[in-house]
Amino acid sequence: MAWRRSSNKPPAALSTAVESQTGKATAVGGKYVGETGGNNATTTYQDVSGAPVEHDSPLGYSVGPVTITLLNITMMIGAGIYSTPSSILSGTGSVGVTLVYWTIGYLICLTSGAVYLEFTAYFPSRSGSEVVFLEQAYPNPKWLFPTTFAFQSVILSFGAANATVMANYLIAISGHSGTDWQIKGTAVACYTMATLVLVFNTKYAYWFSNAVGVVKICTLLFVIVTGFVVLGGNTKVENPKANFHDAWSGSSTASAYGLTTALYRITFSYGGYNNAFNVANEVKNPVRSLKIYATTALTVVYVLYMFANVAFFAAVPKDEIESSKLTIASLFFTKVFGNSGAVRGLNFLIALASFGNMIAVIIGISRRIRECGRQGVLPWTTFWVSTKPFGTPLGPYLVIWGLTMLMILAIPAGDAFTFINDLNIIPSAVFNLAMGVGIYVVRWRRKNANLPEPEFKAWNFVIIFNILIQLYLLVMPWYPPSGGQYAGDVSFWYATYAVTGVAILLACGIYYYFWAFLIPKWKGYKLRQELLSLDDGVQSNRLKKVPVVEIQEWDATHDAAGRLIGSPVEIRVQVKGIDV
Repeated sequence: MAWRRSSNKPPAALSTAVESQTGKATAVGGKYVGETGGNNATTTYQDVSGAPVEHDSPLGYSVGPVTITLLNITMMIGAGIYSTPSSILSGTGSVGVTLVYWTIGYLICLTSGAVYLEFTAYFPSRSGSEVVFLEQAYPNPKWLFPTTFAFQSVILSFGAANATVMANYLIAISGHSGTDWQIKGTAVACYTMATLVLVFNTKYAYWFSNAVGVVKICTLLFVIVTGFVVLGGNTKVENPKANFHDAWSGSSTASAYGLTTALYRITFSYGGYNNAFNVANEVKNPVRSLKIYATTALTVVYVLYMFANVAFFAAVPKDEIESSKLTIASLFFTKVFGNSGAVRGLNFLIALASFGNMIAVIIGISRRIRECGRQGVLPWTTFWVSTKPFGTPLGPYLVIWGLTMLMILAIPAGDAFTFINDLNIIPSAVFNLAMGVGIYVVRWRRKNANLPEPEFKAWNFVIIFNILIQLYLLVMPWYPPSGGQYAGDVSFWYATYAVTGVAILLACGIYYYFWAFLIPKWKGYKLRQELLSLDDGVQSNRLKKVPVVEIQEWDATHDAAGRLIGSPVEIRVQVKGIDV
């Protein structure tokens, strides 16, 4: 995220007309509105079709440097590092390539973070990250990207994978593996508890998340220190350096499918490097703060991950790591400490890490879904955007919880973790690719509109590298494993998750066509957006069905942003670098 091109160029003058009463700047390629939030950020210039800036965030401004850092770390350190090393080693074939892959994963996230940061510099007073970025990069066809992203976000908002991992570790404390329904029941209880922690107060939820983040860092540090003690030969582990004698052994046996699967597992383990971007409007001076502390969080986690892998390789033979599936941490502790009470206590700490990961994930996803609701493309707008009665996004929390319960109970426990982790790969790659290309679209549109330069601009080679990675992640899931179509890492057809991901996107596109064109034409109305203000400080778009016979009157009395013409709107527009 530190890879950037300097943007010291003074902002260009707005060459287009400015109507301060409506806060509208007509520009080449569309109409822009410039609004300032309460987070000490620069003016947000955005297409009028976007959700309005909330001048006083109804979720508060509780996200400071510590919370940014720990919110990302809490989401990154979770199920991934304690459950994926076995499948990563199986895919790469060797210890050496595995460690290289963890470094590649770090670089991928660093370049992706630069894309997120430049987008945030354009729209610093909007939370929701991808929701906002895609909305503004592709305003036409109207509501296509917001609708598609909104519905796939809702459909894929479940957190069953982390709940299942936590359940496995809690059950392992008892010394048993647990039946399918014991795992499911425990997972349901874990996720319900995580949701309840967040429902009642935003500030206290962040405090709890931060506290769990500190515990997670300390737990991983304990694993690392234990690994160094093992390498020093002061434990009962025999020949702790065996896995490092020929670190590249087995690399030649790795297949394209295995290497791709390993990369997916790596990116899953770093998932959360961008979590704080979801709460940008709750951060004071978001661009500077996110640049420093999100990058710091990612770098800290990279270093911890590398040393944690060294610890695992020091204590556990290579063949046992490959067959350990979801419990490599339990295997590590058993190898070092034996079947003692200490191992059970350490399993609890790892379960707590998964719990903290769930909390961080729910916080980020809830902000994205709420922002989708503020765009007006989801039905029952008030349900999604309101922060009553506790000052929290209760509607998104309830939907995330409900879908997670469904996924936990509906999918067989054995394949749930792998399949659910993979299900979002195709949609995520599609939208990430669109974001990478969208950076250039936004730059072009803003240049033509003579809008000011952003506070941060990513280097072109960083963006291009990110685009190439997303193309790779789109193509490679279709490459079959060397053992045949049923030789993947699940018990069913290897590309089931890829087909399902494509099907979800197609379903979203079909829904958009029916909702935005076919049904309105059939029933004789057109969709128009209007501004919705609630008494809890919420501001949102809401799409209204206007009969065709009333369209001319509606358009004459409303501006392009959906505000009544003549309504007072406080707006700041920058001309030649001067606020007016």
